Amino acid sequence: MKEQIKTFLKRLGLYHLLQSNYRATLELLTRSKNKLAYNKYKGSGFTCNYCGAVYQRFVPHYPAADIAESINSNKVIAGYGENVFCPNCMSKSRERLIKVAIDNFLDVENKELLHFSPEKKVYNYLKNKARVTTADISPAFYKNIDPSIRFADATKLDFADNSFDIIIANHILEHIPDDMKAMKEMFRVLKDNGVAILQVPWSQSLTTTIEDPLIDDPVKQAKLYGQKDHVRIYTLDSYTTRLGKAGFKVKVIPYSALMQFSMHALQENEPLVLGYKT
Repeated sequence: MKEQIKTFLKRLGLYHLLQSNYRATLELLTRSKNKLAYNKYKGSGFTCNYCGAVYQRFVPHYPAADIAESINSNKVIAGYGENVFCPNCMSKSRERLIKVAIDNFLDVENKELLHFSPEKKVYNYLKNKARVTTADISPAFYKNIDPSIRFADATKLDFADNSFDIIIANHILEHIPDDMKAMKEMFRVLKDNGVAILQVPWSQSLTTTIEDPLIDDPVKQAKLYGQKDHVRIYTLDSYTTRLGKAGFKVKVIPYSALMQFSMHALQENEPLVLGYKT
């Protein structure tokens, strides 16, 4: 019955809009609950680099039962653990890492920037600094963030060569079956001397990326990859090798070098992956 309603709403063109509004409402309610619950933890400790709130601890986030085995057994860095959400504004650790990158490793002022699947906190921070184009294969999900968001299939981008100074693809490529084609397209539309932030979840224990193009079942995908719409779990080495084959000169800033920003409650052991077009 649930799938029938979902299909019906999609035919009407309402599903993604209703879903995005539902998510926004849920986030607002969760934020209100967290602000109240974490009021006792206000004070020295972590500082959100979006809203400036300071708490002794942030809100944890753990994988659901159906995906926990894959996430935990493969030691996947995927945004779970302690101190994930800011209690005040609900920024997530992976969003705070992007802001660290923007503030310390990139120059975004007045640049042409392509932002895939735009996170609200990141987009709102960028929109007054750069000329931001947002894009997604399901743009209606993000209309409440940027009403001007464009449809884009990352494997066949409708942008000219050398269009953007900066690309942000934060946890995007693990969703795309032909990730190499998407990487090459991102490289194509990036300007010479441009840079892309290309974060993905990756395993600290696997020796090679796991993927099976024959699996097209959300239940199996959740069990194997740790999320129902993921199609692989990367290793960092194989991921950066693929980026290199797509043309990028890859720079990995290790977590040890990011620890100077640990006051912003970054994801433990998550490096920053930058791809340059030189």
